[in-house]
Amino acid sequence: MNSSYSDVIRRILSQNPKRSIIDPSLVPAGIMILVYPKDGECCILLNKRTETVEHHKGEISFPGGSRDEEDDTLLATALRETEEEMGILARDVEVLGELDDMPTSTRFL
Repeated sequence: MNSSYSDVIRRILSQNPKRSIIDPSLVPAGIMILVYPKDGECCILLNKRTETVEHHKGEISFPGGSRDEEDDTLLATALRETEEEMGILARDVEVLGELDDMPTSTRFL
């Protein structure tokens, strides 16, 4: 990605520390917001979920899903799910920071 985009995003995220939610009733999940340059603009890649998944059938979404036992962190969850859903390898992703925890209407965090 153009270093100016990534530098700006990294700086903004570093100036706003992540707010965490502690709620054991929510299912831990991780998503990846994929930002890339195209024709001089900053774009976001979205995913259309299939009708065969357990949750959020047919929805437009960021790649992501529930944390698996082998995932050490929610970042690991997001990277694994991004590879499974979009074919993008973790080694090809430059992580710029984290966003706040956000509960969904379907009880994921």
